[in-house]
Amino acid sequence: MPDFALFLVASALLTLAPGPDIIYVLTRGIAQGRKAGFAAALGFATGCIFHTLLAALGVAALIRSSPVAFDAVRYAGAAYLVWIGIQALRHRDDFTMAQSGGDKALRTIFRQSVVGNALNPKVTLFFLSFLPQFVDAQAGHVGWQMAALGVAFMAQTVVIFGAVALFSGWIGDRVRRNPRIGARLNVFAGITFIGLGVRVAWPDWKN
Repeated sequence: MPDFALFLVASALLTLAPGPDIIYVLTRGIAQGRKAGFAAALGFATGCIFHTLLAALGVAALIRSSPVAFDAVRYAGAAYLVWIGIQALRHRDDFTMAQSGGDKALRTIFRQSVVGNALNPKVTLFFLSFLPQFVDAQAGHVGWQMAALGVAFMAQTVVIFGAVALFSGWIGDRVRRNPRIGARLNVFAGITFIGLGVRVAWPDWKN
């Protein structure tokens, strides 16, 4: 199916484009290892379910038509990223590779990624504008078609972000031999998350 193949190619290119999500996965992988990076990757992919449902139900159109609602969700997401960064800085000495491998810590990273993705209204609007381009209205069941496309997008996100997590974890393993370096990496992670939050809150700050 040519249209579906085009959808997968476009989705992969969009997933690889620089943004808060891929930077978050990279940072987690480098600072805490491949398991932490992969937990973040799964969290972002899982968050796509939320945006797919909103797009399929048409709720995203309501968010787009209301600047107040859009800004409220955007600022909430930005605040959440800043909070994660502050937590990383506060616990930089015990936020180590060994601890990040624990099931509890990995669940926390997964949950943070899901929530962070869900609180990004730009992703919702992207799904609203992107998915319908590959829907066959004449075939009917538009909602189900969008849901299927959302699942396909989520699957390719897992593959690409998973590869990013493995690569960043490999880099982190090479530089995390010294405990001091591990602490510095966690400081880097905290500053990066805070920076992402600021960037999400004020996307046009450079202008």
